[in-house]
Amino acid sequence: MDLISSLEKLYSAVVADVLDKLGYRNQILSARVRALTPTNQVCGRVFTAQAETVDTLAEEPYKLEIAAIDTMTAGDVLVVDGQNNMESAFWGELLSTACLAKGVRGIVMTTCSRDMWALNKMNFPVFGIGVTPSDSYGRIDVTSIGEPIKIDGVQTRNGDYILGDMDGVVIIPQEIARETIQKAEEKVAGENTVREELRAGVPVAEVFRKHGIL
Repeated sequence: MDLISSLEKLYSAVVADVLDKLGYRNQILSARVRALTPTNQVCGRVFTAQAETVDTLAEEPYKLEIAAIDTMTAGDVLVVDGQNNMESAFWGELLSTACLAKGVRGIVMTTCSRDMWALNKMNFPVFGIGVTPSDSYGRIDVTSIGEPIKIDGVQTRNGDYILGDMDGVVIIPQEIARETIQKAEEKVAGENTVREELRAGVPVAEVFRKHGIL
C-alpha cells in the first residue's frame, strides 16, 4: 500500500515520461479509454479479467465477474480487456457498490458502463470507452480472471500498478514500480523548479538547457 499511496500523488503524464526513459514505451492505453465518472483518478494494483463478446445466455450469469469482485482485495483495480465492445454495459452501480465496500479502488476496461445517474454520485472511478443501457448478459462475459491479459495493446498481469486521470491511463510493470515512482517523484520536483523559473520570465531555451525538462 505504500507504493499506492505514493503513486496516487503523481499524475499519468509524468509516469509515462519516466517509463519512456526506462525503455518501457508501450504502457499507455489509447485515448479511447477515459474517465466516465466525475471521480477521475484511479490508482492501485492491477487485478485482471478477460471478457469476450458472446451471443448465448450462460447458465450461470456473471459467474466469473462475480468471482473477480469477491476475490479482489483492498488496493486492487479491476482491469478488463473487453475487446473494445461497445454494444453492452459490462459495469454498473451495484458492482461499484460491492467494490467500494471492500476497498477496491476502481475499474479500467475496454468496454462500456451504465447506471451513470448513480455512478456520477459515487466516489468510485470508472474508466471505459463508452456508456450504453444494454445489459451485458448474453452479450459480453468474463472468460478468465487473474491471468495475464493484453488490454488496448498493453500487456499486464496481477500485481502490476495502474494510474489513470484526466490525461489517460498508464500501467507500470510490478518489477519496476518502485523505481518508476521514485523517478517520477524526482521529475515532479524538477518540474516545480522549472515552473517557477518560467513564471519568473526565464527564457524557455535557457530553462530547458539547464534542467532538460519541459
